Amino acid sequence: ELEESLAVSAMAGKAENRLGRHLYALDQRMSVLAGGNKVDDDNNPIAPKSLCKAFQTTLSELEVDLHVKLLVLKLYDKHVMGGLDGLYDEVNQLLIQAGVLPQLRHQVALRRPSTGGNPGMGVAPGMSPEQTAGADFEQVQQVPMAPPAPGGYYAHPSAAEAELQVELYNTVRSLLASRHSMGAPTGMPQAYGPPQPGVPMQSFATNDLVNALSILQGQAMSMLPQQQYVHAVPMVQATQIKDDLVGQLYRLGSGDEKHRMAAADEDTIDLVGMLFEFILQDRNLPTQIQALLARLQIPYLKCAILDKALFAKKEHPARQLLDELAKAGLAWSDESDKDGRFFEKFKSVVETLLKEFDDDIGIFERQLKELREFVSSTKKRAEVAELRAAEAARGRERLQGARKTAAREILSRIEGKKMPEVIRHILTRPWANVLVLTILRQGEGSHPWKTSLRVADELVWAAQPKDTDSDRSRLRALIPELEKALRQGLAMVAYHDNDVRQLLSDLGTFYEQQLDPSAPEIIDETPVPAAEAGTGVEAADGEVKAAATAPAAAGEESFVDEIARQPEPTAEELDAEAEVADEHYEIARGMKVGTWIEFRHLEGRAERAKLSWISPISSKYLFVNRKGLKVADKTVWALATELRHGRALLLEDVPLFDRALDAIVERLKNTVSHESGESSPAPDPVSE
Repeated sequence: ELEESLAVSAMAGKAENRLGRHLYALDQRMSVLAGGNKVDDDNNPIAPKSLCKAFQTTLSELEVDLHVKLLVLKLYDKHVMGGLDGLYDEVNQLLIQAGVLPQLRHQVALRRPSTGGNPGMGVAPGMSPEQTAGADFEQVQQVPMAPPAPGGYYAHPSAAEAELQVELYNTVRSLLASRHSMGAPTGMPQAYGPPQPGVPMQSFATNDLVNALSILQGQAMSMLPQQQYVHAVPMVQATQIKDDLVGQLYRLGSGDEKHRMAAADEDTIDLVGMLFEFILQDRNLPTQIQALLARLQIPYLKCAILDKALFAKKEHPARQLLDELAKAGLAWSDESDKDGRFFEKFKSVVETLLKEFDDDIGIFERQLKELREFVSSTKKRAEVAELRAAEAARGRERLQGARKTAAREILSRIEGKKMPEVIRHILTRPWANVLVLTILRQGEGSHPWKTSLRVADELVWAAQPKDTDSDRSRLRALIPELEKALRQGLAMVAYHDNDVRQLLSDLGTFYEQQLDPSAPEIIDETPVPAAEAGTGVEAADGEVKAAATAPAAAGEESFVDEIARQPEPTAEELDAEAEVADEHYEIARGMKVGTWIEFRHLEGRAERAKLSWISPISSKYLFVNRKGLKVADKTVWALATELRHGRALLLEDVPLFDRALDAIVERLKNTVSHESGESSPAPDPVSE
C-alpha cells in the first residue's frame, strides 16, 4: 500500500507542478460554479490528485502483484496524466464561453499564418532582416517557429498558453514604447536616442548590429574566468552595451553620427538587459550559476535581434535552453557536485555559445538536446538513490512504530510492579525485540503476535511471589513451556546460543527460589515507571531487521526504557504549538513532493534539497539532494520553525523566463507610472 500510494502521490504531484497555470484558472472558475466555496487541487473533481485517486481505487479490483500495478500506474501517467493539457484547455474554454471569469484570460487576435519566409528565424515572408529588426511583433509572429523534428526536443504549448505569451510580450513592447514618447533619458547618446528635429537619421542595419555583437561576444569569451567557481560577476548595463555597440559600429564603418539605433533594437537591448539583471538577482539560483548564466547576455541579445520570437514563444529553443539551465541550477550545490561534473557541463554550454554562436540559432537547439541528455542520464542514477532513501525512511518509520507498540505492551504489563532483574531484562530487551520483529513480519493481531504477548503475560505472572501450592504447581508445569517458547523466540532474533543458555540458566535459578517457600524473595527494588505516549525514538541506521534484532550492548539502555522516559506533551505545550500555527506553518504543511528548498546552516553553508517523500505514519518530510541522497528529515513543526527564522527558503519551481517576464512587466509599469507622474503601488518584492 505504501509503494502504491507513493507512486500515485508522485504522479499527481508531477502533473500539478507541470499544469500549475491551467489548474489555477480552473480552480478559480470551479469556485464560482461552487457558489463561492473554495475549490483547489485537493477537492477539484478533475484535478490530477482526484483523477489519480479514482484510478487507484479502480486498481484495487485487480488481483495482481505490486509490480504489475506499478506498471499500470506508469502507463496511466504516460497516456492519461501526460495528456491533461488538452482537457484543461477545453474545460477552461468552455467555462469562458459560458461567461465564468472570462477576464482571467484576455483574448488575443492572431492573424492567419503565412507561408514561405524563414520560419527558423521567425521572419515574415518578403521582409529583409533590416525591416524585421524594426517591425512590430504582430507582423513577425505571422510565421510560427519550425515544428520540432521527429523525436524533437520540445513540445508546443497549448493555444491558450501561446496567446498569453504573445499578449505578455506585446504588453512589454507597449510599455517600452511608452518610454520613447516621454523622450530619451538624460545623458542618452544621440546615436540611440529619439530623432532630433530637422536631422535626417538612418537606422543601423541588422547585419551590422549582429557583426558588432559578435565582436563583443568574443571579448566576453576572452574574459571568461578559468577557475572552476565564480561567486560574483559585474552586471553589464544596457546603456553600456549600447555605447559599446555604437562604438564598434563606428569602428567597422557601418554608420556615423547620422545613424541611430532603431527603436525596436533599443527595446530588445533593454529587454535582454532586464532579463539578465533578473537572473543576477534571482534567489532561486546559486551565485556560481548566476555568474555563469550572466555571461550569456551578449549571445542572447544577438539571438533576440535575429529572432523576435525569443520573448514571445515559449517553445523557442534559446528560451527553453535558459529555462533548462536554470532548472538544473536550482538543484545545484557544492555538496551535491563535489566532482564538478554538473558545473563543468554548465560551463561547457556557456563556452560553446560564446565561441560558436554566429547567426545560426540552431545551436541553441543542439545545446538544449545535449543538456537534456546529460541531465536525464544523471537523473536516472538520482532516482535510484532517491528510492533507496525513501525505502530506508519507510523502514525507520516502521521500526519506530513497531518499537513504540512493543514498548507500550511491555510497559503496560510491568509498570509499577517490582520485577526480578532476570525477568525484567528478558522482557525489556530480547523479548521486546521479538515483539518488534513479529510486528514487522506478521503484523499486529496475527497469531504469532498474540502468542508472543501471551508469553510476556506468563513471564510477568511467574515473576510474582508464589504463596500457594496451586500457584507453585502451575509454575512447575509452565516452566518447560516457557523455556521452549523463549528458545524459539530468541532464535528468531538471532540471539546467540551461549547467551540463550546463560539466560535460561539464570531463569532456572530464579524459578527454583520461587518454588522454595523458605527462599528469600529476589526482586529488583526499583519499580518500572508507567508507560507514557511520546513522540517516538530515532530509528537505528541500517536494515530494519538488523536494527530490530541486534542484542543491546552491555550497559546500553533498552528502547523500552528510553520510550518510558519520554514525557507526554502537556496542555501548555500543545497550546504553545497551536499559537505558532502561522503562515510559515501553513506553507510547510502545504508543501508538495518535488518542492525544492534551501537550508541555510549556522556555519554559513547552504544546501539545496527536494521534498522527496512524506511519511504516511508520522507525516515527516524526507529531503534529498540532486543526487537523491538524504539531506534531512523534518517534522512540519520543525520545518515551519526553520522557515520562520530564515534558516530555510522555498525555491520557486516556475520557468526562469516566465518569472523574469512577470517581474519585467511590473518593473516597467512602475517606471512608466513614475515618469508620467502617476502614483503607483510599491512593487511586489516576491515577484521582483
